[in-house]
Amino acid sequence: MRILVVEDEPLLAGAVAEGLRADAHAVDVVHDGGAALERVDVHDHDAVVLDRDLPVVHGDEVCRVLAARDGSVRVLMLTAAVEVDDRVAGLALGADDHLPKPFAFAELSARVVALGRRSRPAVPPVLHRAGIRLDPHRREVYREGRYVPLSRKEFAVLFELLRADGAAVSAERLLEKAWDEHADPFTHTVRMTIPKLRRKLGDPAVVLTDPGVGYRIP
Repeated sequence: MRILVVEDEPLLAGAVAEGLRADAHAVDVVHDGGAALERVDVHDHDAVVLDRDLPVVHGDEVCRVLAARDGSVRVLMLTAAVEVDDRVAGLALGADDHLPKPFAFAELSARVVALGRRSRPAVPPVLHRAGIRLDPHRREVYREGRYVPLSRKEFAVLFELLRADGAAVSAERLLEKAWDEHADPFTHTVRMTIPKLRRKLGDPAVVLTDPGVGYRIP
């Protein structure tokens, strides 16, 4: 998934982003609420990990804005508050989930994956298609029972293709979802990744190209 981390503590933001990238997510990072609102208008994020106590624009206001959108962006709110009333208030603002600080990264990662399953359309816990089994939580892929070792980007691309449920996914969409904002949109990154993914999945080829449209798994 493509995730926006909004956290004003640079060390914590960097650690969370690094962990999520290791889980094959594309991650953007900002350190204040104003930058967060600008970023969500530019990129198509699946989830936002949102600190509540933010400078410039408070996390509560960021959450309200996101909740008033089309509902496609899921929000995991982080807060140092430990009182139940504070956690309830965050959920009342429109957050989909809440995680108090300090937290274990494993729990944050699991909650992010769970938010992905609640996206529109919902993503099942394990994706199956054309003999491929992809487990987002374990980050494992099998084809016809054979384990397929994939790089982070190959895994992210395959996830998007399986999530499309047979529909073609454009190279632009794959670049948006599997790479962060630092990716050069004019490179051949996607076209270089697809052949590697095909080779690792083996024969018969299962990732098809629809010329002028994109890639799909029938």
